[in-house]
Amino acid sequence: MNYPSHLIEEAVNELSKFPGIGKKSAMRMVLFLLKQKEPDVLKMSDAIFRLRTLVQYCSRCGNVSDTALCNICNNPKRNQQLICVVEDLRDVIAIENTGQFTGTYHILGGLISPANGIGPDNLFINKLIERIRTEGTTEVIMALSATMEGDTTVFYLSKKLRDLGVTLTTISRGIAIGGELEYADEITLGRSIALRVPYQH
Repeated sequence: MNYPSHLIEEAVNELSKFPGIGKKSAMRMVLFLLKQKEPDVLKMSDAIFRLRTLVQYCSRCGNVSDTALCNICNNPKRNQQLICVVEDLRDVIAIENTGQFTGTYHILGGLISPANGIGPDNLFINKLIERIRTEGTTEVIMALSATMEGDTTVFYLSKKLRDLGVTLTTISRGIAIGGELEYADEITLGRSIALRVPYQH
């Protein structure tokens, strides 16, 4: 692609680093930005800068937050003895959008995948165990994608948690086998949370 300006080329190259954004889409975004008023573009760039520099991760569950503890962990109306274990932030957002879950979360930061060099030590599993031991957790819901990596992680967690005196459940299989949690529709995902079943391995 030929560019009329080095500055445009530089902006296109940076914007095309976003997932799902190719050079043509990035070019449309650049042309859009050029048509905006300067204060609006500065406001947008400031929002991105503040996002990158000021957003924290909850010291308890790993959720993104503006403070040391996220809004969910800080909410006295949430069931603090109920933990829903998920892969990443996208799954928290998907489950929250169902309006069916009133407990807390624990973000693992990925799934066990030996093929990709990701083992248990690369995930926040020890932090989960520590939470269960110190917080009086009564139930752990394993809400992981129905993939080989998800099932492997659930099996590993079940072995690590079974002697901690908590009830282990998993979301019901309204989620298609091999499906990613974040792509499930809200009704199906909400029903899977509400109708969770005891985990058996």
